[in-house]
Amino acid sequence: MPLRSMTGYAQVRGQANPRLAFALSLKAVNHRFLDLHFRLPSDTDALEMKLRRLLKEKLVRGHVEVTLNLDYTSANGVGLNRQLISNYMQAFRSAAKEFGIAGEPDLNVVLRMPGAMDSGNDRSDDELDGAVIASIEEALTRLNQMREDEGRGIERELRARMKHLREAAASIEAHRDALLRTYADRLQSRMREMFGAQIDKDRILQEAAVLVDRSDIQEELVRLNTHVDHFEALLGQSGEVGKKMDFLLQEMNREANTLLSKTSGLAGEALKITEAGLLMKSEIEKSREQVQNLE
Repeated sequence: MPLRSMTGYAQVRGQANPRLAFALSLKAVNHRFLDLHFRLPSDTDALEMKLRRLLKEKLVRGHVEVTLNLDYTSANGVGLNRQLISNYMQAFRSAAKEFGIAGEPDLNVVLRMPGAMDSGNDRSDDELDGAVIASIEEALTRLNQMREDEGRGIERELRARMKHLREAAASIEAHRDALLRTYADRLQSRMREMFGAQIDKDRILQEAAVLVDRSDIQEELVRLNTHVDHFEALLGQSGEVGKKMDFLLQEMNREANTLLSKTSGLAGEALKITEAGLLMKSEIEKSREQVQNLE
C-alpha cells in the first residue's frame, strides 16, 4: 500500500428505502491526531457512534468531517404525515362541536405544524443505519484512493529531496580537506601577528590538526546519511509513517545546524561547506512541509 496524504474528499449516494435517499461525504485535512467531526441529522446519535467506531478502525490521522444529508421523496412528490394531520383535524372538529363553534381547520396552518410534511416518509433507523454503514465503506475507498494519489506525489518529491541531501553531504565530504588548509592558514597568520617571526610549519600543522579534530564534521555527516537511509526506508512502508519521518527530519536539521556551527567563519574553498550546509537546511525544511501532510 502506498503512502497516504491526509487530504482528500469523497461522496457517495445511497437509498435507505424507496422514499428515503441520502448523500454521505467525507472531507479530510491534515492534523496531528485523528479528529472526527460529524454533521448528521437530528435523532441519529446511535448512527454517529457506529460511524465513529468504524472510522477509528480505518483511519489513523487527520481532521475528518462526516456529513450526512437526507432526501425524503414520495410518489406524489410531497411527504405527508397523514396520521398526525388526521389526529389534528379530528381534535379540531371535536373541540368545535363541544364548544359550539362553527368552523373548519385551516390546512395552511396544519401543514406548517412540525412534522406534518416530513415525518410521513417512514424512516426506519435500522434501515438508515444499515444503508449508511454499507455506504461508508465505499466512501472510505474513494477517500483513500484520492489520498494515495496525493501520497504518491509527495513520495516522489521527498525522494528527490533526499537525493539532494545526499549530494550536499557528498559535496561537504569532498571539501573536508579544505578545513585543514583553512585552519592552518588562519593559525599561521595569527601566530605571525603575535610573534612577528618565522614559525615552524610542522608546529602549525600540528596545532591545525588539533583544531580540525575538535571541529571535525565527519560524525555529523555519518549521522545525517544514516537518517537519510532510515527516511528512504520509511518511504517504502505504509501505515502511520508521517510522525517517524518528521522526527528524522528534526534530527537531520540538528546535524545540519551542528555542521554549520563548526564551519562558521570559513573562507575560500571551505566556504563551499557552508553553502552546502545551507542547502541541506533548505531541503530539510521543504521536506518537513510535505511530511506534515502524510498519515
